[in-house]
Amino acid sequence: MSDEIPLYVGFDSREAIAYEVCRHSAERHASRPVRVAPLVQEELRSAGLYWRDKDPLASTEFTYTRFLVPHLAGFRGWALFCDCDFLWLGDIAELYDLRDDRFAVMCVHHDHRPPETVKMDGAVQTRYRRKNWSSMVLYNCGHPANAVLTPELVNASTGAFLHQFQWLEDNLIGAVPETWNWLEGWCAPPADAPPKVVHYTRGGPWFAQWQDVTYGDLWLQEEAAVKAGG
Repeated sequence: MSDEIPLYVGFDSREAIAYEVCRHSAERHASRPVRVAPLVQEELRSAGLYWRDKDPLASTEFTYTRFLVPHLAGFRGWALFCDCDFLWLGDIAELYDLRDDRFAVMCVHHDHRPPETVKMDGAVQTRYRRKNWSSMVLYNCGHPANAVLTPELVNASTGAFLHQFQWLEDNLIGAVPETWNWLEGWCAPPADAPPKVVHYTRGGPWFAQWQDVTYGDLWLQEEAAVKAGG
């Protein structure tokens, strides 16, 4: 069996550099090979897997495409998904090794109630139950409960149904430590060391108005390494 870790990353054409930094940081800190696949909406449309109309509530191009991961993985094995606004500072293999076959998905169980009304490049900051749970997901792609995540269901379902994992019983949603999806500007400061993953959910240093976020200097260092080809 291959030790390669499948990682699907949300891709938004307005934030291409965020994707590149996310990919680069995940690969650089990994102790095992990582197979990174961007979820490019236009490519999924061309493949006949995505046909939703534009949703005014969708803040990114991958708002819904993330739920195609089990289908893209052939409903076999495990796969990781994360938003593109992630900076990996820890070894993704440590997260992947937390997978537990009792669960259909695993994620950080945030209680995220953002005070901001806008985020990123003016996108609306909404509140909802289980907010940001779906921003990093360990999918047990072969779990019978995930077999319903066909392209037909993903294209027809509401955002609430998908982002709140309403196709699953609660006992099928496993938890992983907060350090694997540390929400900048919301989560408490880590006690001893930086988190394993920084999630710039409000907006990151690739936007001029978000240059001074926590751990923004580390993101900029990673960006410099990407541009230098390192």
